[in-house]
Amino acid sequence: MKILYIHQYFKTPSEPGSTRSYWIAKELIKHGHQVTMLTATDGIRTRVQKVKVDGIDVIYLRVHYDQRMSIGKRLISFFNFMLGSTFQAIRIKNVDLVIATSTPLTVGFPAIILKYLKKIPYIFEVRDLWPEVPIQMEGLRNPILKKMSFLFALLIYKNANHIVALSPGMVDGIEKRGISNEKISLIPNMAKIDAFCPRVRNYELMERLGLKKNSLKVIHFGSLGIANGAFTIIESAALLKGNDQIEFVFIGGGATEQDLVKSCVELDLENVHFLGKFPMDMTSQIVNLCDVSIVSFKDLPILYTNSPNKLFDSLSAGKAILVNSAGWTKELVERNACGAYVNPNRPEELAQKLLYWLHQPAEMERMGANSRKLAETKYDKTILCALFVKLVQNEERLIRFK
Repeated sequence: MKILYIHQYFKTPSEPGSTRSYWIAKELIKHGHQVTMLTATDGIRTRVQKVKVDGIDVIYLRVHYDQRMSIGKRLISFFNFMLGSTFQAIRIKNVDLVIATSTPLTVGFPAIILKYLKKIPYIFEVRDLWPEVPIQMEGLRNPILKKMSFLFALLIYKNANHIVALSPGMVDGIEKRGISNEKISLIPNMAKIDAFCPRVRNYELMERLGLKKNSLKVIHFGSLGIANGAFTIIESAALLKGNDQIEFVFIGGGATEQDLVKSCVELDLENVHFLGKFPMDMTSQIVNLCDVSIVSFKDLPILYTNSPNKLFDSLSAGKAILVNSAGWTKELVERNACGAYVNPNRPEELAQKLLYWLHQPAEMERMGANSRKLAETKYDKTILCALFVKLVQNEERLIRFK
């Protein structure tokens, strides 16, 4: 089949960010399908650029987006990609199936247009429940826009041949819209056991980054957006101020990064390090230097449904994991004895847990081993990409024999 894959934030392993679409596309190609990726970047001079990336035909549209942008500017970015991708999608010939992956929700628009204009079916992937997420985060307040957004989401769900959700909570949220469970598949985010793995630590890199050799290192890697609620980590770091045996490491960036740095300066915290953004290979090396991975979100019910990349990369890396979201990730780490939950509204819980683990290295080791085993046996990309391809193969049969 010729598959058009629409993802505004498509990333390759050489770029910072989620690579889920890259691995799925690669697996589809491995099974004989042709994949065209329609995505956005501001790193090109022309309005449209077509390139081949590891066998994937990628069409880049020049659309600026940055996590530090205001809500208004983000909406403009979403709208620009929605229009540009629709125009480009219509021009692509002989497409058999469309895969559209959110966020934002607007990626569903070109999929719907192709279904009505060219009778091309589509699979819609839900990475976050929209518009519930921006509503609960108070980014979408206008009652008319709220209603229109809910209707638009329902339109996308109803017209999709199939829906892929990334967490049990997302499945529940879609079902509450009146969508049959038979139309929804759960394929969570993926571990990358070949990219993130326990190995001998690079002490030269550790020294170069200004980290201590024998400290307990706690890492938060990935986005530092408003949804991540990372200020509670800084509050915990402040409670541990003066303890030179515990260090906090941040990799990545986002809307709150500068405010977090400012808070650390004001609090005179020497135990917190902001290292910036890195491609996956370097991120993996830095994660390997650390002992504990923290997966942080604001305390909002809708964020309990998240399926965060950093959680599954932490499993791959064989780390003890701390989560502060009282949803399925809490159940996952507790049920599999690979981490613990700390209340995001009680920074002292995080501080106390780290002080406890500082003197219980064997317990952390056991949790790290459990994390790695879970990644290898249940969540690795080779397993989950195969499930996604199987779903696509089923759609192919439906297309051919309907």
